[in-house]
Amino acid sequence: MNAEIISVGTELLMGQILNTNARYISGRLADFGINLYYHTTVGDNHDRLKECIRTGFSRSDILIFTGGLGPTEDDLTKETIADYFGLELEINSECKAELIERMTSRGYQCTPNNFKQVMFPREHCIILPNPNGSAPGCIIEMNGNAAIMMPGPPWEMEPMFEASVVPYLQKLSSCRFYSRTLRIFGRGESQVEHDIQNIVDAQTNPTIAPYAKAAETTLRITARCADEEEGDRLIIPVMDAIYQRVGEHVYSSRGLDMHEVCAELLAKNGYKLAVAESCTGGMIASRLISVPGSSAWFVEGAVTYSIESKMNRLGVKAETLEEHTDVSAETAKEMAEGIRITSGADIGISTTGYAGPTGAPNQIGHVFVGLSTAESTESYEFHIKGDRERVRASTTLNALNLLRKLILSKGMYKPDKYMI
Repeated sequence: MNAEIISVGTELLMGQILNTNARYISGRLADFGINLYYHTTVGDNHDRLKECIRTGFSRSDILIFTGGLGPTEDDLTKETIADYFGLELEINSECKAELIERMTSRGYQCTPNNFKQVMFPREHCIILPNPNGSAPGCIIEMNGNAAIMMPGPPWEMEPMFEASVVPYLQKLSSCRFYSRTLRIFGRGESQVEHDIQNIVDAQTNPTIAPYAKAAETTLRITARCADEEEGDRLIIPVMDAIYQRVGEHVYSSRGLDMHEVCAELLAKNGYKLAVAESCTGGMIASRLISVPGSSAWFVEGAVTYSIESKMNRLGVKAETLEEHTDVSAETAKEMAEGIRITSGADIGISTTGYAGPTGAPNQIGHVFVGLSTAESTESYEFHIKGDRERVRASTTLNALNLLRKLILSKGMYKPDKYMI
């Protein structure tokens, strides 16, 4: 079974909105064994959208639309699809009552154009409830094809997809795909691919797909299976073989981000953390506290950007700065120790470096990360290539990776390699 995603909205074509919906739906379709060969983005234009529908159904069984279900004149998705199928739209009385109740309970008055959102074909139509917005979705089935329509805002689309579209797709699919994701740091995509090439070549089910991200590599291992239990039986031996080649660089087998792994290790071991950042400017703290429950283990984050701040807030010695400068191993160590002691945390992390673009060419990307515990304080030196944001992002990942390794070496909680 083949599907195609059609994202409707001139704002998408103009680059005003990032199309996260297509990414989300693509990842979920793989779970049901539904092929996806095309993404299409089209503006709010009836004729061009109709042509996309015609082209889409010439090569796909299911077209999944996001956007264009609102009350304004440029919201044309449902009307254009109905026109393609030769169906008339009429107000659904139940949906109309729900819309009126929703609007009035929020202090708004329904205007005539609002009722455009609750117009559907009388036949061949499955209405999809939208508890997070005013525009229900729908599925039109005709001539062996299906057009699935959902609203554009991700906070409306994603819950609708999970609650209504997933059960629909499960009934259509004869099998499912189950995936496990290995996250790898410290070894590039080409190196990883070379290391495991004969494993990749030997696989038909499951398959292995590498993806490169900034400073890290992802391996997605996907099995065609009846259920999750069978999927794991197929995937685990392949993961074991990969671990034999690149295991020291794998930080998650559950697809977790580095900061999520660190958060889990901090929580399970009962460690408190504080962070002093210069070149990363709060990026480490921001990622860590994005994890729910972080207040249980994150004590404090300080952006000590200036020399005065490093001295006054962290107690970095004037003679250290004078002799070694503010970008040095010695300064990184005193920063990490200072934030740990003054905050009362178990672990202190620091970053200092030249993020660029100003500075001598040999300086840009030269950074130090400090790591302090009651037993010892160490610093680590890195030379990172790239622009300012890449230097900052890579420094953040390196600092978190050092934190991860420290906790694994010292902590009482020793997770199995497939638990994180």
